[in-house]
Formats: sequence, structure tokens, C-alpha cells
Amino acid sequence: MAVRLGINPLTWTNDDMPELGAETPLETCLAEAKLAGFEGVELGNKFPRDPTVLGPILARHGLALVSGWYGSRLLERDVDAEMAEAEGHIALLKALGCRVMVHAEVTGTVHGSRAVPLSRRPVLDEAGWQRLAGRLGEMGRRLAGRGLALAYHHHMGTVVQTEAEVDRLMAMTGPEVGLLLDTGHLTFAGGDPAAVARRHGARVVHVHCKDVRAGVLAEVRARDLSFLEAVLAGVFTVPGDGCVDYRAVLGPVAAAGYAGWLVVEAEQDPAKAHPLTFARMGHANLRALAEAFWR
Repeated sequence: MAVRLGINPLTWTNDDMPELGAETPLETCLAEAKLAGFEGVELGNKFPRDPTVLGPILARHGLALVSGWYGSRLLERDVDAEMAEAEGHIALLKALGCRVMVHAEVTGTVHGSRAVPLSRRPVLDEAGWQRLAGRLGEMGRRLAGRGLALAYHHHMGTVVQTEAEVDRLMAMTGPEVGLLLDTGHLTFAGGDPAAVARRHGARVVHVHCKDVRAGVLAEVRARDLSFLEAVLAGVFTVPGDGCVDYRAVLGPVAAAGYAGWLVVEAEQDPAKAHPLTFARMGHANLRALAEAFWR
């Protein structure tokens, strides 16, 4: 296939809430990712950041490194300072053959705070939009010079969360700022990931595939819960186990010529959602979808 299937270790152990899966060693995450059928994994909090250490570990399991999350503070510091802060991360991704860098602006974010409801997330004013778009564009150009595409990750609790905010970011930037299309986050935010795929398919450089349990989402919104409380309530699941219409989403992405990774990223409480069971389910459902659009 023209696409490859990967998984994020959030299935086993959570970055924002490390107590979830704290007892699960990295070796288990990697062995079960391979057992479930995946070709690659994204970075997680248990991964060593030295490529000379991580590379042999991944090779032993027959896995590639897909990419890894980087949270920027471009609203607070300039591109020179941000690139210096990101240098270790960039070097790791490059050394292990990645082609994209997952990137989200985290200034003021509330997604990592269990006590702060999503209604209190930061919202940009006009000056903020101009600053963020300009600096993202410059950082994207610099990353391209290093052989990495900036994959902007719209994310609950951050300054780019809604469908309208994704549209605005795409309108204010050029192709140097790629889009990480996350089906779960857009659905959670009340958006339509299929519509976004149709409008911005040419800008999509990375795809996160997580599904949403509609009943849980309705309760989360009604109670104005925090992002982490929503995760604990089970708002996310793997592709095919929720309400996202993946055929409607992936069709336009494939038609636009996408040839990267499709990544299962469905943070759940591993004590409630057995990781290997859900990893296998996600792989089986996503592979069937991928084979329908990428031959």
C-alpha cells in the first residue's frame, strides 16, 4: 500500500496522565504493537531520546519510528529560540528516518490539566493569530530545510481546536505548514473531519485515527469536563468502534495523493480498554479502510 499503519503508545501508557499504564514497560508496548500488526510507532514518554539507544530497540521489534509530538510556545518566543528548544527532538526524528514532526502550539493550553474544563481553553485575538501564523510559517520553512514537514496538530484545549480555527490557520499559512488531520479531536470539537479532508486534503501530511464514542462525548460536553476527565470517561476509542465515518474522511485524503502514515491514536484507560485487544481491533479496521483507498 502507499500508506503505512502505525500506532501511538497512548494505547498502553499516557503522556499527559503518566499514572495510566505506569506499570507497563516500553518493551511490552513495542512487542504488542508489532503483534497487532503495526509497522511503526510514535514517540511516548517511556522512549529513550538518544537515537543510538532507541534505534536498536525499535529494530529489535521490527518497528519504524513514525514521528513524535512537539509542543511549541511560538506565541511567547521567536523562531530562533523555538528551533533551539526543538533541536534535540529534530535530531532524533531525523536520525531515525522520520519525515514529519507532529507540532502543536501549547501556550496556555489546558489539555494537560485534569481540573480545568475545556471551556477555559485559550482563544487567540487577531494579534495572536498573526504572530502564530507568521512564526509557524518560518519554522515550517526551517524544518523543511532539515528534511521534515511541520505537521500541525489541532488539539482539544489549545489555541487551534475547532474546524473554523483549522480553516483559519490553513488560510493564513502556506504549504510550509502541513496539517495533521486528527479525526478524534475534530469530532470532539464539534467539527466535521470529512469536510476538512475535502477542503485541505492537499495540506495533509500526517493522519491520526481515533474514533469517538458519541454517548460519552454528549455527557462530556454537558458536564463541561476537562480533556483528561473526558479521556478517563472513555470519549476516545480506536477506528471503527465509534461514530467517525472513516470512509468519508479517508477518501478525500487518498484522492489528494496522501502517502504517509495512518496512525491509531486512541488514548484510553488501559485498565478499562485492554491495550492489545484494542490495538488489534484498530489495526484490523484501519487496514481494511486503507486497502479500500490505497492499492
